[in-house]
Amino acid sequence: MSGDTRKTILEGFAASYKELSRYLSRRFGSNVEAEDVLQDTFLRLQNVSAEAEIKNPRSYLFRMASNQATDHIRARQAFDRRFSLAEDPDCADERPSPETVVDYRQRLDLLERAVSDLPPRQRQVFLMHKIDGLSHAEIARELGITKSAVEKLVMKALAHLRDRLSDVTD
Repeated sequence: MSGDTRKTILEGFAASYKELSRYLSRRFGSNVEAEDVLQDTFLRLQNVSAEAEIKNPRSYLFRMASNQATDHIRARQAFDRRFSLAEDPDCADERPSPETVVDYRQRLDLLERAVSDLPPRQRQVFLMHKIDGLSHAEIARELGITKSAVEKLVMKALAHLRDRLSDVTD
């Protein structure tokens, strides 16, 4: 391969996106984790040198995605080992204090009110993405709108929630 390798690789990434997504979804059993790994893969592809010699771009893409998936799994396992209180028999009582419970309930109530204040379409898309775990593409397909529209609705919903919740916590 000659010329602008990065451009060729990124074009290959775009062309193989759905196939990469299916591959990773099968590996994780989760569309959400697959999307995270795809995003990490895309970011890593940004660092590929324009002069790099890559003989098979498709194979390179799948290998990079596979390596990112392995890194993701290892990081999750390390996190689980580090923060698993159940494995530590000397660990103190894991139950939160009554004050913490009240605080969390109040925060949850604020969040529920902020979500209910969203316009209906934003709320629907936000809940489908964050609660149901659907990808932007799946939501777009289900609602008959573009993936770009889904992304914009999610971003607007998140901005609204951030603003509403930061007003209360400030």
